[in-house]
Amino acid sequence: MTRFMLLVLERHRVVAPTSASCTRRDFSVMGYGIGAKVHGAETVSGAGVRYGHRSGRAVLAVLLLSTAVACKGENKYVAPPTPKVGVAQPVSRPVTRYLELTGNTVSLDKVDLVARVEGFLQQINYKDSSMVKKGDSLFTIEPAPYQAKVALAEAAVTVARSAVEQAEPELQRQLTLVERQVAPQTKLDTARKDRDQALADLQKAQAALELAQIELGYTNVTAPFDGIVTTHLAAVGALVGGSSPTKLATILRLDPIYVTANFSEQDVLRIIADPSGISTADLGRIPIEIGLMTETGYPRKGVIDYIAPQVDASTGTLRLRGVFANPDYSLLPGLFARVRLAPSQNPEQALLLPETALGSDQAGRYVLVVDRDALVHKRTVAVGPVIDGMRVIENGLSPEDRVIVSGAMRAIPGQKVSPEKEELAAAANRADAAR
Repeated sequence: MTRFMLLVLERHRVVAPTSASCTRRDFSVMGYGIGAKVHGAETVSGAGVRYGHRSGRAVLAVLLLSTAVACKGENKYVAPPTPKVGVAQPVSRPVTRYLELTGNTVSLDKVDLVARVEGFLQQINYKDSSMVKKGDSLFTIEPAPYQAKVALAEAAVTVARSAVEQAEPELQRQLTLVERQVAPQTKLDTARKDRDQALADLQKAQAALELAQIELGYTNVTAPFDGIVTTHLAAVGALVGGSSPTKLATILRLDPIYVTANFSEQDVLRIIADPSGISTADLGRIPIEIGLMTETGYPRKGVIDYIAPQVDASTGTLRLRGVFANPDYSLLPGLFARVRLAPSQNPEQALLLPETALGSDQAGRYVLVVDRDALVHKRTVAVGPVIDGMRVIENGLSPEDRVIVSGAMRAIPGQKVSPEKEELAAAANRADAAR
């Protein structure tokens, strides 16, 4: 077999290339060089060689081995290009810092309508959940028994008044007789006593009449203010106002409406330490904003009208209350609300970055900073609220730092990058589009 291979090589004068520039074309030429007859071998196409028996395959193996040995070029490592990232310095500008709290809407007034006198419920004069005006009749309790009591009291007043009208002239007559020394003093004293007794009976009868009229008034349950009345809790014909007042419904005033929230103790101390912080002297003028769960930002504006005078020791919070106009009744009591207010009226200088420039891990929030040597460094920062779509950086960053604002996924701390300066406005627009 070996002798046969040598004869073939000699016959076709195949010389393996010795330079490192051996190419696929050289190999193909060598393949075609042995494509003639070699003991029955035959060339099939320009793409390769097929032999008729094992000797042809052996020749091909020898040629491949010689070619591989001759093409020993040296491989050199070429470093990949440094990744391109967009960098920008944080925006430095005066901002108004806000406190972001959570709260709930509360009706301005809420009153339970109760039956204050005993009787059968005769009428319900409103539709459930309807708007009513102050003084509108809502419920009527059977008035007849109380009308009778008023008539009885009026009769008692008439009797008492007639007694007074009789006692007064008798007193004057006895006074004249005593002055003339015709009647004894005892008759004068008796006449005066009778007159005073008659006056007292008249006052008592008048008071009883007033009480009877009040009870009669209680049979007509009216709205104490403009508002919305809930569903009725007693049916027509039910006995109400027995041993204790019976709740009939509830009325709520929704315009305006309150929103309550709580300051943390830390926020309270920070406000107290700030000379320009809010105080109770500014009540009615301190702006407050809210947004509902389905709203973006804080579109509803109001003012703070109450701040509790003491911190709740059980929760460590201070209650505040804002009042908001609600003419369309879009705010209902009990809704969750996001609350924002400015504890200080003086803006302060702050650094801002788009949210896309910040990352987070178990240590907290961080940014990637590029130094003068184009090396990436991880910088832990403390963040504040979002203002105009950008995050306030409380500490951990300086105005001169170059922060990666785009391409952060290609940057690795400790490695070099190719920084390209960007404007933060463009970075912020990309962040908004991503959201």
